[in-house]
Amino acid sequence: MLKGLVGLVTGGASGLGRATVQRFINQGGKAVILDLPISDGANFAESLGPDALFVPANVTIEEDVVKALELTKEKFGRLDVAVNCAEIGGLFKTYNFNKSQPHKLQDFYDVLAVNVEGTFNVTRLAVGLIGQNAPGSDGLRGVIINTASISAYEGQVGQVAYAASKGAIVGMTLPLARDLAQQGIRVAAIAPGMIDTPLLDPLPEKVKNYIAAFQVPCPKRLGFPEEYAMLVETIVSNPLFNGEVIRLDGAMRLPP
Repeated sequence: MLKGLVGLVTGGASGLGRATVQRFINQGGKAVILDLPISDGANFAESLGPDALFVPANVTIEEDVVKALELTKEKFGRLDVAVNCAEIGGLFKTYNFNKSQPHKLQDFYDVLAVNVEGTFNVTRLAVGLIGQNAPGSDGLRGVIINTASISAYEGQVGQVAYAASKGAIVGMTLPLARDLAQQGIRVAAIAPGMIDTPLLDPLPEKVKNYIAAFQVPCPKRLGFPEEYAMLVETIVSNPLFNGEVIRLDGAMRLPP
């Protein structure tokens, strides 16, 4: 159900975003890869052929996103779906008592800037282009899909900033859906569990194996980015799905 649709994917050069871009192309859609200039976006887009476009951009900068949308319209004529996958992590305790050092305020700002401000920045601008589409079945024009995390519900030690940012994504979902309802634009969010993406690269392999074996009930493994992309397609394909967050975690619940 992605055939003929144009999707813009932030963080589209790696991890969840890359898998989502690949699924759009595989299913006969077109994809705009929005990622940092230092990413692999240009090579990735070239490998996918003429139905993919890479636009180097920082999601927190309005001018970058506006330019990406202009190029999207210029090349593909429209935008149907925006998927916000761009994010950063970080592990910082509120206070390091061994070093008598508080959590750096700038580190907190940085996480919220990309994960919350960046998501909202892309959303608020992308819907302007999506809203230009002629309404289809049920008066629908397009879909916004944002990325939360199970950390929004069960944040771990050192995840104050990350959990706060993902909690904000959860909290924005319903108001965004209500704001955009009259324009026929649906809004949803996905809360992934432990997905094997570059965001987990700092974790030692033995830690990943432990998590897979003892913390994920079924299936007992880390998630694949492709499974996130599958859920994106499901949300896009189901016109009644709106204003909700879906956990994608194999029934995992993070322990304290």
